[in-house]
Amino acid sequence: MPSEPPPRSPLSADGTGDRRRAARYVAPLLAVGVVTLGLLLRWGLDPLWGFAVLPPMLFLSGIAWVAFRYGFDERPT
Repeated sequence: MPSEPPPRSPLSADGTGDRRRAARYVAPLLAVGVVTLGLLLRWGLDPLWGFAVLPPMLFLSGIAWVAFRYGFDERPT
């Protein structure tokens, strides 16, 4: 009777996560944020506000990338 392969782990053999999968999940969120920022600046928002909005957006995208890289969505609770 053939055994089933074990479920795929979010961590690879060397202990690092799956960077491409994380980038694939975070890229749409980052793109929506950058497009929104571009629209706000185009509509006449002071550029200083653009610099105020950009760091939190990048920070949250970075946190999401790390979370997806290490497989928080696949780990049991």
